[in-house]
Amino acid sequence: MTALDVVRPAYGSGSLADLLPSVGAVLGAPGATDVLGLGAQLGGVDRVAVLLVDGLGAYQIPVAAPHAPILTQPDGRTLTSGFPSTTPVSLTTLGTGAVPGAHGILGFMARRPDGGVLNHIKWGTDPDPASWQPVPTWFESAGLRTTLVTKPEFQGTGLTVAAYRGAAFTGAGDPYALSTAMLAALAEPGVVYGYHPDLDHHGHVSGIDSDAWRAAAAVVGELITRLVEGLPPGAALLVTADHGQLDIPLDGRVDLATDPALGAGIIGVAGEPRVRYLHTRDGAAGDVVAAYRSVLGSSAWVLTREEAVESGLYGPVPPVHLGRIGDVVVICLDHTVVLAGGWEPPAVGELVAYHGSVTATEMTVPLLSFVGPPV
Repeated sequence: MTALDVVRPAYGSGSLADLLPSVGAVLGAPGATDVLGLGAQLGGVDRVAVLLVDGLGAYQIPVAAPHAPILTQPDGRTLTSGFPSTTPVSLTTLGTGAVPGAHGILGFMARRPDGGVLNHIKWGTDPDPASWQPVPTWFESAGLRTTLVTKPEFQGTGLTVAAYRGAAFTGAGDPYALSTAMLAALAEPGVVYGYHPDLDHHGHVSGIDSDAWRAAAAVVGELITRLVEGLPPGAALLVTADHGQLDIPLDGRVDLATDPALGAGIIGVAGEPRVRYLHTRDGAAGDVVAAYRSVLGSSAWVLTREEAVESGLYGPVPPVHLGRIGDVVVICLDHTVVLAGGWEPPAVGELVAYHGSVTATEMTVPLLSFVGPPV
């Protein structure tokens, strides 16, 4: 499989939605099923740490491993993210154990019923997270002791509440504090989930395998090593990610603001550059589809909302969530992005690496496992 091969979400058999329910089954959570077969590796443990490294896709593991040798695991597995393969979608998919269509976090940005745009990363309390994301989280329903360890500034944000409500919150401002707090939570049986965002940031800003990215990968290796070396008896560590990344050359950037054919008929733009949601004037969707197919050709799937939902990429989507998907959905398949000048900050077009689409390098995430000493 090449980095740009299409990978569809493996909901129900090998996706992020299946991870925590499988962990719960290993730990004896009532009604849980070990879809991923984790019991073969984790049999006998009574406490599990799950570390999510933002941006560490499976295709980045060989690039990061020279700087973080602990990532080299011959029997390491892969999962798929949800779709789109972007942070808020994946974090909520993991945290709820539900497909994106069900939990309703369907993109980096989504159009609100009032015509405004919600950036899920900058989400506060409006709209109410429990209403916008109505599915109970796994942390609420598992019946286990659960702890969330992440940046202190993430406490109480819309995305944190939507994805992780029900877990006890512990703030950790740096990787050392993150490992210390996660190990402290493993003093008792249950599950601790930790989130580390820095690698993703350096990929976006500097590019995969840049000096800054390599330094961030080394920090990831140090973080995982501290966790592995500190695992108490009866504990295990699982390491995964929310998505991978893909560097996009300057000649692969199409801006709808600079091409009249691509701007015609559009009244709202959401999503992100690799999976763009276009909201159109009444009756204009067909013309918008034709225009984007003409310009992008084989470098993108250009679908109507109905076609995108019928593709199964989101899982089943209830009517209440349909409006969060554009009337037209542009899924970039090649080294291409669709920028939205005037609709989003100029800094979006200045990034080096992007994610969100269905290519293997974006959709495929690792699942590494480490088991502590026996009880």
